[in-house]
Amino acid sequence: MRILVVEDDESLNAQLKSALEDAGYVVDAATEGEEGHFLGDTEPYDCVILDIGLPVMDGISVLQRWRDDGRSMPVLILTARDRWSDKVSGIDAGADDYVTKPFHVEEVLARVRALIRRAAGLASSEIRCGPLVIDTKTSRAMVDGISLKLTSHEYRLLAYLAHHMNEVVSRTELVEHLYDQDFDRDSNTIEVFVGRLRKKIGHDLIETVRGLGYRITAPGGTDRTVG
Repeated sequence: MRILVVEDDESLNAQLKSALEDAGYVVDAATEGEEGHFLGDTEPYDCVILDIGLPVMDGISVLQRWRDDGRSMPVLILTARDRWSDKVSGIDAGADDYVTKPFHVEEVLARVRALIRRAAGLASSEIRCGPLVIDTKTSRAMVDGISLKLTSHEYRLLAYLAHHMNEVVSRTELVEHLYDQDFDRDSNTIEVFVGRLRKKIGHDLIETVRGLGYRITAPGGTDRTVG
């Protein structure tokens, strides 16, 4: 999953970026509104963490422009303001959730996980597909109860497919969500990661849809979560 952090406090920005990367996310970061708006308008993010009090263009304006342009990614706003009206303004502008500063980073991580789950139509941090179980809270995957040793890229690819279960995901889309904006992207590496994953989780779980991409299909086609 790929996250955008837009926060003008460079120390907090770096702290959030580091914590998200440690949790297995690919992270891009911006420190002012115009740059943040550009990234959110041109790159595909699974979630955005957006500060309201930004220089150049404030966070509410950034969010309103994204929504006016049809950008529907989940957005978690950060605000140091205690007035309820600022929180209402953020929600009315299209935010999905908010956190008031100061906050614990663990709370932000939990809210990001929840927003990504909701966007994927998932009700739990644990995703099941037959013998495969992915725990998005701990960034672990298991098959038949046995933990898998996955690289960060292997886990990201598997988790993205699982969040889009029963959907065909193209190589291009996988590349866009596995690497940050500065990475030299090569869609051929996706085949390598898929090959490695099949050896670890079983060849039947990841289906190749010729000419289109890859798909994980839940047994019965609909059961994707546990309570």
